[in-house]
Amino acid sequence: MKKWQKQLLNNITTAKELVQRGLIPPEQEGKLQKVIDKYPMNITEYYLGLIEKNDYTDPIYKMSVASILEGKADGVFDTSGEAANTVDNGIQHKYDNTVLLLSTNVCAMYCRHCFRKRFVGLSEEETLQFTDKAIKYIASRPEADNVLITGGDALMNSNKVIETYLEGLSKLKHIKFIRFGSRLPVVLPQRITQDEELVEILKKYKRKKTIYLVTQFNHPRELTQEAKEATDTLREAGIPILNQSVLLAGVNDDPDTLVELFNGLVERAITPYYLFQCRPLKGVKGYFTVPFVKGVKIVDKTRARLSGVTKRFKFVMSHVKGKIEIVGLTQSGRLLLKQHQAKDKRNLNKIFTAKIDENSHWLDNNFKYEFL
Repeated sequence: MKKWQKQLLNNITTAKELVQRGLIPPEQEGKLQKVIDKYPMNITEYYLGLIEKNDYTDPIYKMSVASILEGKADGVFDTSGEAANTVDNGIQHKYDNTVLLLSTNVCAMYCRHCFRKRFVGLSEEETLQFTDKAIKYIASRPEADNVLITGGDALMNSNKVIETYLEGLSKLKHIKFIRFGSRLPVVLPQRITQDEELVEILKKYKRKKTIYLVTQFNHPRELTQEAKEATDTLREAGIPILNQSVLLAGVNDDPDTLVELFNGLVERAITPYYLFQCRPLKGVKGYFTVPFVKGVKIVDKTRARLSGVTKRFKFVMSHVKGKIEIVGLTQSGRLLLKQHQAKDKRNLNKIFTAKIDENSHWLDNNFKYEFL
């Protein structure tokens, strides 16, 4: 067992452990454990060490420590239609040129805002059981030019499994690049800095295919020296890093925080790629979600303070109808949007508006396009 794997044995997973660490009062233990039984909690010692204040006003605390409010939040489990785009266990194909592989249901830490709360740490029904099945499917889809290997956390797979994916995909001429979705640089950077074998595997196959690491830094306090060492290690191995933040209430829903975050990312040669509208999931809606009107104003004020390099990110939502860019607000108060990616290709790149109010934070799945 590698050193980073041993660290996982010390993860905080129960309400009792939170009490023992002084992270919650003893009287909350019973109620909070019921939430954890439904939505598992898993916090690395490393990430726990980033907490400065032991309550939900601390952004690191809020992203990692389970809350009783999660059990009260309404919403749905699948806001972007993943089930409808599943062609086989662990294989999703929503957009012609991209195949998504749910390679595992395991993460080093279970983020409380996770949009796959429906199965992370609980069920393997939606995840891949056999890598060769995935490779065979992708080989049969010449329209696909890239693959996103995610989960769970793609780098929680063993090195052997990771190499199996890379070996099989690197032989497919129609695949131009491969992405790994992983939050390990944020929550357990030692997986990268302490595992030379993983780095050598990535070096080996990046000579055959371009490989990207897509991660998720949401707050400047996550940009630690340990995280820098991990991302520097990947970049020195020839792996570019993209960042997909989520706009989260009580975490980064203010311009000062986002400006510091995006400037910090670019300083480390990490590309701010997307800023996601938080999905209104069960256990998340109303607790982490930010209304569109507030979100647009935050993003506008943030962009006004960033350089051209730093403001490259798109403010988007992953919707049943595709990835929709949130452009801004019209003078009449309507939401201005652009179909950035589309399940129905006829709507690709279309610009449209939607009627919203001050509390709207998502578009109904059956909304009708009002094109400009």
